[in-house]
Amino acid sequence: MNRKKSGIVGITITIILLIILVFVSNLKLNKFSYIENAFSNIIMPIQSGITFLKNKISGNEQFFATMDSLKKENEELRQKNTKLEESLRQLEVIQSENSTLKEYLNLTEQYNSYQTIPAYVINKDISNYSRIFVINIGSDNGVKENMTVIAAEGLVGHVLSVTNDTAKVQTLIDTSNVVSSTLENSKDNVICRGTLEKNELKATYVSTDTVLTEGEKLYTSGMGGIYPKGIYIGAIKKINDTKNITDRNFIVEAAVDFDNLETVLVITNE
Repeated sequence: MNRKKSGIVGITITIILLIILVFVSNLKLNKFSYIENAFSNIIMPIQSGITFLKNKISGNEQFFATMDSLKKENEELRQKNTKLEESLRQLEVIQSENSTLKEYLNLTEQYNSYQTIPAYVINKDISNYSRIFVINIGSDNGVKENMTVIAAEGLVGHVLSVTNDTAKVQTLIDTSNVVSSTLENSKDNVICRGTLEKNELKATYVSTDTVLTEGEKLYTSGMGGIYPKGIYIGAIKKINDTKNITDRNFIVEAAVDFDNLETVLVITNE
């Protein structure tokens, strides 16, 4: 029974569809336009939705294209920044070299009565027992042992040993260094020896008749066979009182700042 009913229903639906098709095919054009308009009202929202999605997709493509362009510009700016930093470092090196050359020139003009070779400090051998610097010139430049080394402020020390292209300089504040010195006011001679204290020397063998004044300057006496006469050493910093006047001594603050010393001149006059 069910199969017969299903068959009847199917036949009925088929007949209805055929009648509809015949009816539609016999409609006039203006009536068909009415159906077309109704159909369009259904389809247009769908088309609008598809167009919207298309535009969104196109926008995303443009967004990604813009991102790629920004990344490229950022990389170009990064490379330019790297080049600018390198140029700045080169400029700083040039300025440093110019400053060094200017200091050399000032030193040469200041000590124009001497024949000198400019140099700069490349190493510092500082311990509890010595104060020795290494400079960047040696025997190939005419440097020899015991040559006097000076700076803009005054006496530095003397050449201790040399290689072809370097030299060791024993500074004033090294305990092994002894300098015969002359007091500016009295012209009396004293002996200055390094103490290893920061920029300090100890002066001994002071005459009992010598009048000492803090701040009085000392210069090389020219005696002793190493240092020429008249090079500034430093000034009296402190006068030490002693029970025995024959043991009189005082502290000299060296004119040269050995902690920050960079450029020097080696006197080659023999």
